[in-house]
Amino acid sequence: MGVFTYTEEHTSPIPPARAFKAMIFDVDKLMPKPVPQAFKSIEVIQGDGGARSIKQINFAKLEKIAYEIQLVPTANGGIITKTTSKYYTLGNAEINKEEIKGRMEKAGEMFKVVEEYLIKNPDA
Repeated sequence: MGVFTYTEEHTSPIPPARAFKAMIFDVDKLMPKPVPQAFKSIEVIQGDGGARSIKQINFAKLEKIAYEIQLVPTANGGIITKTTSKYYTLGNAEINKEEIKGRMEKAGEMFKVVEEYLIKNPDA
């Protein structure tokens, strides 16, 4: 098993509380709507989906991904999202740094899709 770490930063007009709710609490309900092909499955393993719940997101070559996400409020009411991801591969599966960068760029694109969805659907 290999472990790879990648860090990135995004800026968004979505208010911090709404972005946190979408990315943390509602990821299992919200992400499959704009990008259903990105996930094999998303399940709530423990809890009711709220605080202290454990959610499992299944991908192909990875045992797990650990995320540290900081949502930093901006003066205009939006956020700067700072994400550090640690990728743990399954068995002898190899993921090179360019592949990780590509995955993070895809994650950034998915966030932009979610951001657009939240802007178009203020009650989501």
